[in-house]
Amino acid sequence: MDEISLEMICFLMGAGFLASFIDSVVGGGGLISLPAIMLTGLPPVVALGTNKAAAFLGALTSVISFMRSGKVDFKIIKYLFPLSFIGSLLGVFVVREIPPDFLRPLVVVMLIVVTVYSLFRKDWGEKSTYAGMTKKKMYFSAMIALVFGFYDGFFGPGTGSFLLFAFLCIGFDFICSAANARALNFASNLAAALLFMYLGLVNYVYAIPMGIAMILGAYFGTKMALSKGVAYVKPLFILMTAILIGKQLLDLLKN
Repeated sequence: MDEISLEMICFLMGAGFLASFIDSVVGGGGLISLPAIMLTGLPPVVALGTNKAAAFLGALTSVISFMRSGKVDFKIIKYLFPLSFIGSLLGVFVVREIPPDFLRPLVVVMLIVVTVYSLFRKDWGEKSTYAGMTKKKMYFSAMIALVFGFYDGFFGPGTGSFLLFAFLCIGFDFICSAANARALNFASNLAAALLFMYLGLVNYVYAIPMGIAMILGAYFGTKMALSKGVAYVKPLFILMTAILIGKQLLDLLKN
């Protein structure tokens, strides 16, 4: 497709802005951006590649904003970033051969656990209790980075939420958890985007305008999170995980 209408440009940019605004903080933006791209009629794998190519621009923007605010813990991220990157590359290779739908029931269960736990821990994530990285925490973090890097390249829904939850478990508050989760999400998005590009599975006519809108959405979304704090991030996190659960259940029922 070499031509695109003005209406389609506006539609993709609107969807991209909203998706990135949400995704920049708690993840789940793919619920908006991927269906929007699918409506253009692209084959599923090309739609996935096009979405990743646009999304990594938004991820980069939010990571830079979080870095400037001092919320990203580089002592941890410098070790976990390559693992998330490698995991995502493996996920993209596998998704070209195996349909990922078999993961959907497991994802629903995991999202329910994350949501319920977050609801019952009333003061969880309001203040940081992180006191440094132990060997046990480092092994846990490395496993999370690799596994969810793979998951993001292979399937994707809820990656940002799962990563944020993992950093909360380590002891970070919601804002720092969101920042560190976004850094790893950027690694997996970047790896997937590069590989999809290399394999020729990206439609740039759609990816570029959506990517530009995602830069703006990520900038304003991250700015909102940093200014509003936990009072904004925690409810948004719970809302998005609940929506993710609903979406995955609907897809299960359709099948």
